[in-house]
Amino acid sequence: MPPEIPGFRTERVPAHDGTVLNVAIAGSGPAVVLLHGFPQTHLMWRHVAADLAADHQVICPDLRGYGASDKPDATTPDVYSKRTMAADVVAAARQLGAERFALVGHDRGALVAVRAGLDHPETVTHLGILDVLPTLDMWDILHGAGAAVAFHLYLMAQPPGLPESMISRSADEFFGHFLDAWGADPAAIPPQVRAEYLRASREAVPSIVADYRASAGIDIDHDRIDRAAGRRLAMPVTVVQQDWGATLGYDAVALWRAWAGDLDHRTRGWGHFMAEQAPGEVTATIRELVARRLRQPV
Repeated sequence: MPPEIPGFRTERVPAHDGTVLNVAIAGSGPAVVLLHGFPQTHLMWRHVAADLAADHQVICPDLRGYGASDKPDATTPDVYSKRTMAADVVAAARQLGAERFALVGHDRGALVAVRAGLDHPETVTHLGILDVLPTLDMWDILHGAGAAVAFHLYLMAQPPGLPESMISRSADEFFGHFLDAWGADPAAIPPQVRAEYLRASREAVPSIVADYRASAGIDIDHDRIDRAAGRRLAMPVTVVQQDWGATLGYDAVALWRAWAGDLDHRTRGWGHFMAEQAPGEVTATIRELVARRLRQPV
């Protein structure tokens, strides 16, 4: 049996357009939804979720295409658009009785969270983002040799066939590379959890690639439309990032300020997998976020 979050139950929960998500749930009180990143599953929240469940309903889904959630074929680009994945999250939370909730995402889950905040401002009360940039800005700042750190974005943006074949032939090495390269503390992801991340990713190569491919196409289109319309995040937003701006030459606060009026931006040296490497600090940050009132109109 794969590892589980202590004290949490798992359910198969209907989401958007017939897709079913695997969701870990515990606790009661104001709802907090936690979205995992790549190459992980909902297990990345095991420490944070257990703490928050003392006074919140905590909902931790595997994103569509990941973990034990459904992995529909990417017959059209929108199947793995962040808009569709955000609709999954909103629908699944509603099934669990959470009509409104705070939403926190890491990495890929943070991209879904941003889209949920833009598309469902009446549902997402607070938004937390861990170590990512909005899709449109992410592509705009990648240039030069420093962008080599993001080689996987370009690989998985290629047309269907080649990326899936290449990654499937060395899946454990491919996904394990990111767990090693991005992890500041190898002890933060114990062997049984690492093995589960690798197993889950190995069994989901086509859908993971489809998720990334959407971020090189349809997700950019959605962001551009929102930017042209002046649409912004209408809830309190907290962003915690490593100092990627120093490496790639951009102003992270300015990028986020264009999307969020009520912004708390923090640069921290917690490594990329911060919910596992600095769970106490991440939990405290989330608690501060959900206690915030909107500080200025957007």
